[in-house]
Amino acid sequence: MHPLQCVLRVQRSLRWGPLASVSWLLLRTCRAHSSLRSTTCPSPERKEDGVQKDFSSRLATGPTFQHFLRSASAPQEKLSSPEVEDPPPYLTVDELLGRQRKVYFETYGCQMNVNDTEIAWSILQKSGYLRTSHLQEADVILLVTCSIREKAEQTIWNRLHQLKALKTRRPRSQMPLRIGILGCMAERLKEEILNREKMVDLLAGPDAYRDLPRLLAVTESGQQAANVLLSLDETYADVMPVQTSPSATSAFVSIMRGCDNMCSYCIVPFTRGRERSRPVASILEEVRKLSEQGLKEVTLLGQNVNSFRDNSEVQFNNAVSTNLSRGFTTNYKTKQGGLRFAHLLDQVSRVDPEMRIRFTSPHPKDFPDEVLQLIHERENICKQIHLPAQSGSSRVLEAMRRGYSREAYVELVHHIRASIPGVSLSSDFIAGFCGETEEDHLQTVSLLREVQYNMGFLFAYSMRQLSKRSANDLCGRNDGNLKVIFPDAEMEDVANSGLRVRAQPGDYVLVKITSASSQTLRGHVLCRTTLKDFSANC
Repeated sequence: MHPLQCVLRVQRSLRWGPLASVSWLLLRTCRAHSSLRSTTCPSPERKEDGVQKDFSSRLATGPTFQHFLRSASAPQEKLSSPEVEDPPPYLTVDELLGRQRKVYFETYGCQMNVNDTEIAWSILQKSGYLRTSHLQEADVILLVTCSIREKAEQTIWNRLHQLKALKTRRPRSQMPLRIGILGCMAERLKEEILNREKMVDLLAGPDAYRDLPRLLAVTESGQQAANVLLSLDETYADVMPVQTSPSATSAFVSIMRGCDNMCSYCIVPFTRGRERSRPVASILEEVRKLSEQGLKEVTLLGQNVNSFRDNSEVQFNNAVSTNLSRGFTTNYKTKQGGLRFAHLLDQVSRVDPEMRIRFTSPHPKDFPDEVLQLIHERENICKQIHLPAQSGSSRVLEAMRRGYSREAYVELVHHIRASIPGVSLSSDFIAGFCGETEEDHLQTVSLLREVQYNMGFLFAYSMRQLSKRSANDLCGRNDGNLKVIFPDAEMEDVANSGLRVRAQPGDYVLVKITSASSQTLRGHVLCRTTLKDFSANC
């Protein structure tokens, strides 16, 4: 077997990052010089000193070490659209191009996966792929997966069985259909997916989306391709997510990836890797562009969003220790320095006073007073905090490695409500954790009653209802992130006295609530307003 074939048959993908790009640049440069015809090529009959002399003369006229340094540091000429990075040695630039092939995405799981879908599409779009919303038109089907619970993974296995029939029926006159698994399930199961489902052509973990053009190019030869390497620094800070809906009024902005908390029940540190944060400047640039596009709400995303720490600017890498919520501890050595979440939240809220700001999902340990004070002061930061408790039993919380007791959690709840009057609280709970007793469960129930959350997500036996509305109703979300349904009717415009208008996507409206269910509020509209006017008059 040819050595190159041996390399390609190994189902292990290498990430071609900046170092690999430089290495390939050197390789191309060496090839360019070695391909020049030499008029002093020694013949076998020449003496050894002649060979040495000829080699020395060619070496003297060839590239120097400084040449390579200049080549590596000089800005590379940008390729015309579509944009393609230097290929690995076993592929050509043309093979990395999408050549107008159509990609169909299906997204499962959390908001981070929604944002990851936009990142993956941004990368493929630059390589010349097209996107389709019709499954039957697709040349490539990519499933962005969740692995947080067994049910989430079973959903993907079932979906793959459905797609198998689609792939089998593909006409031979068309290019073969390629199916890929992206995200946490690809990271967790790896070889099991490739071995169990031969129809899966590629795997890409959460830190490998830049490698998608190469992985797809490898599959064109009929081989399976995978890259599930986790990174200590990948944040996709330079990749601008592509907003897929032109009428969208809200967007997700990823500010950090990974988690260091190592809760005993959670798989995130193993599927998403260690914590690393985007530079503040890149986040602000993305938020400004969303504001210019007319979006009215952004949600800052991260697996542990309020532990954000930007260490990219040296002047802020001082020895200042992290401030935790009172009574909370970490499972890792206390971190120091960097620009923290309070700084980022302050800067983001200043970009557009009429753009609402949310963030999810936080950890209760990372709510120092400066964050709570900022939420209270800024009109456009929603007065809603997700505060995952997971259990009401201190014994179970210790087994979960959560870093706090029930008493510390309840004290934090009281402190938040005193700092932010009228704040809406939501939480996550897990029932049936390993070793949990009936008494432990009753303590969780008592915590629910004591705190009186606005919303709760209970796993694994809680079924959430789907709210329905008629075609004559409109739907939005209030500051507490609850769904509000109201009739589509004319209303007064506060900014233009006497003018009657109808609500349009992106408008802020004042609604009088007349009824409520466990998940939804209903009411009738009073007027169209702005965040500034509402804060001043209500």
